[in-house]
Amino acid sequence: MRRGDLTNRQWAWFQPLLTGHQVGRPPVWTRRQLIDGIRWRTRTGTPWQDVSERYGPWYHTCDLFRRWRRDATCDRIVTLLQAKADAKGLITWLVNVDSTVRRAHQPTTSSDVHAAA
Repeated sequence: MRRGDLTNRQWAWFQPLLTGHQVGRPPVWTRRQLIDGIRWRTRTGTPWQDVSERYGPWYHTCDLFRRWRRDATCDRIVTLLQAKADAKGLITWLVNVDSTVRRAHQPTTSSDVHAAA
């Protein structure tokens, strides 16, 4: 396990959030490796092609991320993580309302345009 990868405790909590079952032949790369690859890539901001081979082929990592974004798995996981953190009191929800209003009048005729200039 490398710095930034999921710990065993984190993985034990995270794994049940993953829905669905494996269809077809057993994967060569574990789901945990691919998830660590996604996390590494989003943390560093590098291109997908630069994801380390220890996380599996970059195109498998990229494909998993895109599928999760498309079917809202990422949104569901973030919502569950936020709910768990909120239940433990780890999140402070601050609301900021800005009441600034700016209004501008646009001239509607050519004479208004010349008058405005």
